[in-house]
Amino acid sequence: MGKLTACPLDCYDGCSVVYEEGKLKGDPNHPFTRGYLCPNLNSFLATPTILKPIFKGKEISLDEALEILNDKLSKVTPDKTLYYKGNGNFALMGNIVGDFFAKFGAVFTRGSLCDSAGEFGVKEAVGTSLHMSFDSIAKSETIIVWGRNIETTNSHMLPFLKDKNIIVIDPIVTNIAKEANLHIQIRPKDDMKLAILLARFFVMQQMVDSDFIENRCENFDYFIDFINSYRVKFLMRDLGISAKEINHFIDLVDGKKCAFLVGVGVQKYRHGHSVLHMIYSLFAMLGNFGKEGCGVSYLSNSSFGFELPFEKSSKSEPIVNVDFSKYDLCFIQGSNPANQMPNTKSVVEHLKNSPFKVYFGLYENETSSLCDLVIPAKSFLAKEDIRLSYGHSYIHKMPRLRDEDGKISEYELSSYLHKRFDFKGLESEQKIIEEIIGTNGEEDGQYLLNSSCKDEPYSKQFYTDEELFEFIDEIDLDEDEDDNRLYLITAKSKHSLNSQFKRSSFVYLPRSLGFSDGDLVEVKSDFGSYNFVVKNDYRLRDDTILIYSGTKGVNYLTPSFLSDEGDGACYQEARVSIVKLN
Repeated sequence: MGKLTACPLDCYDGCSVVYEEGKLKGDPNHPFTRGYLCPNLNSFLATPTILKPIFKGKEISLDEALEILNDKLSKVTPDKTLYYKGNGNFALMGNIVGDFFAKFGAVFTRGSLCDSAGEFGVKEAVGTSLHMSFDSIAKSETIIVWGRNIETTNSHMLPFLKDKNIIVIDPIVTNIAKEANLHIQIRPKDDMKLAILLARFFVMQQMVDSDFIENRCENFDYFIDFINSYRVKFLMRDLGISAKEINHFIDLVDGKKCAFLVGVGVQKYRHGHSVLHMIYSLFAMLGNFGKEGCGVSYLSNSSFGFELPFEKSSKSEPIVNVDFSKYDLCFIQGSNPANQMPNTKSVVEHLKNSPFKVYFGLYENETSSLCDLVIPAKSFLAKEDIRLSYGHSYIHKMPRLRDEDGKISEYELSSYLHKRFDFKGLESEQKIIEEIIGTNGEEDGQYLLNSSCKDEPYSKQFYTDEELFEFIDEIDLDEDEDDNRLYLITAKSKHSLNSQFKRSSFVYLPRSLGFSDGDLVEVKSDFGSYNFVVKNDYRLRDDTILIYSGTKGVNYLTPSFLSDEGDGACYQEARVSIVKLN
């Protein structure tokens, strides 16, 4: 009989998984997973992993690797030690290594390469990011999918969108956009302007819920002054949007139960926090927060209501542009910064100039090849863990289901280092996991649920200081009207997750640019260049190209700018040109 566990990957769906006879299968009884697994998890067991520790290019034993790590840590000062953790494993016990480095006094990273700019904007509006339940989404009448390719990043949501009115706002003609009632194919970076334009029409069409505004919101008058500073005709002309499209949008939204499903693509800019704050403000005008079938879902705070026991350092640097060369020892866990961080050329130079680098993870990649010591991590099947989700409210226990010799789990590594440095010992894995569940988990049949997520989000309160919704009232949009180069989109691929699994190697171009499939081209930005093979893609606007996240070389093109708030990455601030090489 199969054993229940959960997918450890960084994804909305956080799937319930059955492990049986050495194979991974979807859990047919789970209310959300419903027996289906995505291509990434289906590739998991077939993807080669690091089998043995490596020191200076030579295989060594695990005991030798741990002794080298201990020796190096004993000779460096905490201020010259960097702990850099990614989300290659999204389960909670991965944080236990940071528990050691916090006690050691190392420097951590803050912010995110993913969603932190948008998260900051959500916090400004509502205090904390909470998701709509899939049951509530199933009761919606109109779904607005804004900068989110659900088929790729959130595929288990698709059955809950059946027979809904669908509006898609996206520069790419995604599969869901093809089937939508309305697709607004805006330019990249124009989400803010579109949201302001829609807000102007909500006022003109008398769609604003004045009771909700009066009783549960603040700053609305300043918000109205803010949106009125943008002329409707100018916005429509600038966006290239017609009155027919706006009227169609209004018809699909007015008086309907609406859900806004917002992705990270809208916030990969310096003003990313303001985009999310504006989209939440747009929804708040309708007065539908806390009502069944209504809401806004971004990446939610998965640990909402829980007390997590992991320590964090008081010293940190932004993850977007941390300089590895400043540190005598860099410990890199579950991440591939030599591919995933923006401005790859600078990142690689900094890594090469750091005296000692440790990579702790599952897979060989661009980063592991630059590290002095490589320590292989156990997979989620070989350790005890627990999984929360930023897309639903289920909690998944992840029991140890097989042995993996020659590798080490996060808990085992942290326990070893605690002992070697005479720090107070850790509680057992089981006790830590049960204590986490005990702070906010409750049983729901054979599954566990976050007990703080039983009600519709924000039905009783917002989590701002005044417990009121806070409208946006200003933004400084940095215009780039004089830049006629192409926009770059760095979306997720269906067959890879960032730099894991089956990565693309292409640049996707609109046919209007005149290139042929198979052409070798150099793509240039102000920050670097890289050569790619062309694939033409009818889904793209004439002014936009696509290179999937994780593609080798894509981040030679992207800037190491920090978002204005939230310490987020601004991958899509790059404008590019293309030169044919063959």
